[in-house]
Amino acid sequence: MPFFFQAMLATGSGLLLTASFPDIGASGLAWIALIPLLAALRGLGFWEGFRCGFLAGMVHYLTLLYWLVPTMVRYGPLPLYMSVPLLVLLSAYLSLFPAVFAGTVTRLPLRSFSLLAGVPGLWVFLEYLRSTLFTGFPWEILGYSQVKWLHLIQISDILGVYGVSFLILSFNAVLFCLYLSRTRRLNSNPWFSGGVVIWAILLIGLSWIYGELRIRQLDVNVAHAKKVRIAVVQGNIEQTLKWDPRYQAASVQTYLNLTRMGQKQSPDLVVWPETATPFYFLHDAELSLTVLKGIRDFKCDFMIGSPAYEPKGGRIGYFNSAYLIDSKGSVLGRYDKAHLVPYGEYVPLKRWIPFLGKMVAHVGDFTAGEKGAVINWRGRPLGTLICYEIIFPYLSRAMAKNGAQVLINLTNDAWYGDTSAPHQHFLMAVFRAVENRRSLVRSANTGISGFIDPVGRITAQTPLFQEAVLTREVPLMSGGTLYNRLGDWFPLACAGIAAATAGLRQKRNV
Repeated sequence: MPFFFQAMLATGSGLLLTASFPDIGASGLAWIALIPLLAALRGLGFWEGFRCGFLAGMVHYLTLLYWLVPTMVRYGPLPLYMSVPLLVLLSAYLSLFPAVFAGTVTRLPLRSFSLLAGVPGLWVFLEYLRSTLFTGFPWEILGYSQVKWLHLIQISDILGVYGVSFLILSFNAVLFCLYLSRTRRLNSNPWFSGGVVIWAILLIGLSWIYGELRIRQLDVNVAHAKKVRIAVVQGNIEQTLKWDPRYQAASVQTYLNLTRMGQKQSPDLVVWPETATPFYFLHDAELSLTVLKGIRDFKCDFMIGSPAYEPKGGRIGYFNSAYLIDSKGSVLGRYDKAHLVPYGEYVPLKRWIPFLGKMVAHVGDFTAGEKGAVINWRGRPLGTLICYEIIFPYLSRAMAKNGAQVLINLTNDAWYGDTSAPHQHFLMAVFRAVENRRSLVRSANTGISGFIDPVGRITAQTPLFQEAVLTREVPLMSGGTLYNRLGDWFPLACAGIAAATAGLRQKRNV
């Protein structure tokens, strides 16, 4: 096959992958997205396949993560001629994973078992590596594209989001096997084609049945669970004004006024988003007094996001924190963000890349808090996740194991503007609820704020860039799931599957 056609097929896979996620959100495309790339690999060697996979990855990540450029330009602040190369550099790194996938697929023996097991197993293991290497970047793992297919995503309480990725890649592998059968590169016997189709039906059908049973069971559990009323407040504070000292008092007043509007719903707990108080709470005396005085006017407790600092080891430690405050103005607890954002909250490789600084330039490098720490709210442990901590399953899993009965996500997605990023970020939170069978409450400065039940239903959400208050009853859940107890055992098992299939000997490869 001429390189031009290989490149077109690889590009097609990259575009189909991106179209599976918001803003387009055509989730059905994920089930065929890898077919063009796999077809392009026919008869290629490892490095030729690597090249095709790298191209597919570049197209996918450049179009998926385009929002990084306006974020860096507006808030970096970095000029466009530096922001675009940085996006290309990140995309090139991420593209190494589909490149290795494609190169390795060319080495798989031309057997149905090798393809049906090796293709999804290899993809899932590489997703896991992307999620963990160099602090990890698990943004939009393929399984996240199916967030609206409630029955299919229930397997996440056993396998995590990687289980849904495995389903998708298995279906792609089945279609690829049928394609090879039609072109006589693989067994063309009708019985073979029927067996391959049955395999796909079994995988998806059993997952669907499991989902139906779990949804019914959990709905009963939720109906009998104790409940609390939680309100989320979305202040819609413009990021360029947020840290301006002239607007700090007005920002606090906005949140207090919106909270007052929501008091008719009689919430037990009010949640403000990440850095809703854009000053050092309890250290800036005047503004802190305004917040505490406002809280005492309400008959409920508060969780608010604020930067914090304290002396630590002879230096000042800065934290991105969430404070739990009771109706009398007493601080009941504090959670410090444990998984920090490179170049957002600290600057790695300062010595080698000195021209890159933090986008949050108002404080020094943040210090990481304790992973899995929970805050005790009147005998109810709460799991708090700040900003993009929500995309790392190990954090919410650790909190649920430590007794968290509700997961609360405080975030500020104002950085992303009116792009696909806030939608992508919000939908990934659904899987944290399903994996741990906990309700998830999300408060975002400019949106999307909302509530997700333990089944993964989005029961309420706000629009972007509007002031809003939402109040809902939230069940207090306990107990663990298999995924919660064992963690990411499945992608590690997939590594063994991929290694075993790649090791089988066969004269002809894909």
